[in-house]
Amino acid sequence: MIDLNEIKNTVINDFSDEYLKKIPSDSIDMIITSPPYDDLRDYEGKINWNFDVFKVIAEEMYRIMKKGGVAVWVVGDKTKNGNKTLTSFRQGLYFQEIGFNMYDVIIYEKKGTGPPHPNRYFNAFEYMFVLSKGKPKTVNLLRDKKNNWAGHTTYGEVTRREKDGSLTNKGKKTVNEYGVRTNIWEYSNGKKFSTKDEIAYKHPAIFPEKLVEDHILSWSNPGDLILDPFGGSGTTGKVAKKLDRDWILIEAVKDYCIIAEKRIEGTGK
Repeated sequence: MIDLNEIKNTVINDFSDEYLKKIPSDSIDMIITSPPYDDLRDYEGKINWNFDVFKVIAEEMYRIMKKGGVAVWVVGDKTKNGNKTLTSFRQGLYFQEIGFNMYDVIIYEKKGTGPPHPNRYFNAFEYMFVLSKGKPKTVNLLRDKKNNWAGHTTYGEVTRREKDGSLTNKGKKTVNEYGVRTNIWEYSNGKKFSTKDEIAYKHPAIFPEKLVEDHILSWSNPGDLILDPFGGSGTTGKVAKKLDRDWILIEAVKDYCIIAEKRIEGTGK
């Protein structure tokens, strides 16, 4: 096994299904990534992606994750000959089969997607599977949903049902200005929106920086170690560094590793 101190805060040019085997068990606090689902992009022909490879990566993710750690798996499905592959569903069920809890399923609603299909409804979302190894050790729910009734007092009394079935009267409550957001998260994506780093758009599919930030804030704490096994253009590393987390990126395409390093160093304009 490799010494984690040797690879913290580095971009590793390798294949995830092989390199993850070198990482010690129970050592990663959080994983956030988006795999090359189905065959929508070829990534310069460097990535051999199929369900068997996915299973190796999923099992290694579970092994290296600390108890209470969270993995965020952002994925969508290809439509082939008018038929959705539902590969994401197969992956979600396999994660559960090997021991992960499906703690939440959050919808990533995209603003700024491409042209609509002439015979189907506009596809504007992906799944964000929030997986945990046991009970999550960190849950920092984002409270940025504007309450329409902020400042008002509830009309009726607030009650709580106790274990014995009785009701405890908590009195009236003043509605806060902001509440916990729903599990539909909307982000602007595409050029100029996902990031201001021009160099990032040499990669065909980049994370919105705000999406990564929201998940890192939700499921980790400063000083935690964040892993992205499909590092791409380096968004996870850039955001983790900004939020005072350690990070590791694994990326099979050398050119993308260079882009990631420049963005994280702050030289990727």
